Amino acid sequence: MTSFDESDFEPDPYLSAESTVDTASSGPVPIVAVVGRPNVGKSTLVNRILGRRQAVVEDIPGVTRDRVAYDAQWSGRAFTIVDTGGWMPDARDRAAAIATQAEIAAQTADVILFVVDATVGALDEDEAAVRMLRRTAKPVILVANKVDNQRQEMESVSLWSLGLGQPYPVSALHGRGSGDLLDVVLEALPSPPPVSFETVVGPRRVALVGKPNVGKSSLLNRLAQEERVVVDAVAGTTVDPVDSLVRLGGETWLFVDTAGLRRKVGTASGTEYYASLRTAGAIEAAEVAVVLIDASEPISEQDQRVLGMVTEAGRALVIAFNKWDLVDEDRRYHLAKEIDRDLLRIPWAIRLNVSARTGRSVEKLAGSIERALSSWEHRVPTAALNQFITAVVQATPHPVRGGRAPRVLFATQPSVKPPRFVLFTTGPLDASYVRFIERRLREQFGFEGSPVHITVRPRKKPS
Repeated sequence: MTSFDESDFEPDPYLSAESTVDTASSGPVPIVAVVGRPNVGKSTLVNRILGRRQAVVEDIPGVTRDRVAYDAQWSGRAFTIVDTGGWMPDARDRAAAIATQAEIAAQTADVILFVVDATVGALDEDEAAVRMLRRTAKPVILVANKVDNQRQEMESVSLWSLGLGQPYPVSALHGRGSGDLLDVVLEALPSPPPVSFETVVGPRRVALVGKPNVGKSSLLNRLAQEERVVVDAVAGTTVDPVDSLVRLGGETWLFVDTAGLRRKVGTASGTEYYASLRTAGAIEAAEVAVVLIDASEPISEQDQRVLGMVTEAGRALVIAFNKWDLVDEDRRYHLAKEIDRDLLRIPWAIRLNVSARTGRSVEKLAGSIERALSSWEHRVPTAALNQFITAVVQATPHPVRGGRAPRVLFATQPSVKPPRFVLFTTGPLDASYVRFIERRLREQFGFEGSPVHITVRPRKKPS
C-alpha cells in the first residue's frame, strides 16, 4: 500500500471517538416507593424529586401502570424512587394488576411515600390504602400533595385523621415544600453502607422493544419468572420503561420493558407521545435491543420502523419472532418470504423464534444476546484488517470512474460499540462498493448481530 500523510485527508469525527461505558457502582441503595390512589400526583412528585420530567404525566387517572424505578439523589445521598400505579381497594381486571404492582413496591421498599390529594381530603380509598400499608411494617411518610398556598396548608392538617402522623404539605407541580419532604425522607432511610472504593461492573442493559401488543411485557414476566409488569390484551398497557434484573444463562441482565412504538408519534396523544420518547431513550441507553415481532401476523411498517430506530442508534440487535405457538406451516412459508423481502437491509441481525406464553426457546435468548454483544464490541487488529482489505481490493478492484479507479490506501477501526471502520482512499467510493466491503468484512470477521459503520475518507485534492 502507498504511504501517506494523514493531514492529506478530510477530517473524520470517528477517529477521535471513544466508546466508554460508566460501569462504576456505589453498591445497593435504599428504595423509596411512592404509593396512593389514582390521580393524586404521584408521577408529578417523582418528576419533582428527580428534577426532570422522567415519568409520563397526564391529567387523567391510570397513566402509570407498572412499578417503575428511577435513580435519585438528595444532599449527596443516593436512593431509588419507585413510581407506582394508582392503588384501589377491590380493583378488578387491569386495575387489580396495577394495584398488585403497587403493593409489591410497598413491600420491597425501605420507606413509603403515601400521597394524598389535600384538596379533597382523606377518602375511603385512602383509609383502605393506609390499612394495606400498615401490613408492610415499613416507615410511611404522609404526603399532602397539591398544597399551593398557606390556606391549603392549614387545611391539610385534617389528614392527621389517617393515623400516619404528621402530613407533609407539598406542591409536586410547583415544588413547594419538596425540599423539606426530601429531608424527612433521608432521615427515614436506613444507614448507608460503608464506602467501598472497588469498581463494580453493572449488568448489561437489554431493551425489549416493538410495536404495541407483540408480547414484550409477557416475555419479561416469563424471563423474570414473576408478574413483574402488567399484561393486558389491550394494546398500549405499558407506558413507562420498566427495568428488571433477570438471571438468565448464568448471568444477570437488566431488561427494560418499553412502550409499544406507534406508527406516527407526531399525531399521538400526550401519553403515547411521551411514552414513545421514553422508549427512544431506553434504546439509546441500552447496549443491545431485542425487537419483538408478532410471528403470527405479517411484518408491518411499524415493525420495520422499530428496527430502523435500533440500527440508527447503533445498538446490537436480536429479532425475536414471538407467538410462535400460533404459527402453522402456511404462515411459516409466508414469514420466510416476508423476511427475505422486508428485512433485506439487516441480514446480519440474529433471529430467534420464541413464545412468551409457552416459554418456547426463551432460554436461548441469553446466548443470542451474548453473541450480538460480542460482535458489537469486537475489534479487528489493524494489521489483520489491512491484509484483508488489500486482498479484497486486489481480487475485486473498484470500477473505473472518470478514467481511473479509486484505491484504498489504508484502513483502521477507531472504535467499537458499534464497530466503526475508516477507509483512507484516493477518491470517493461508490456506495455499492462500500456495501461490498461490509459484506466481505462480515464474512471474514463475523459481526453477527451488530451494525457496522464504514466511513470513506478521500485524500484532499491539491489546491
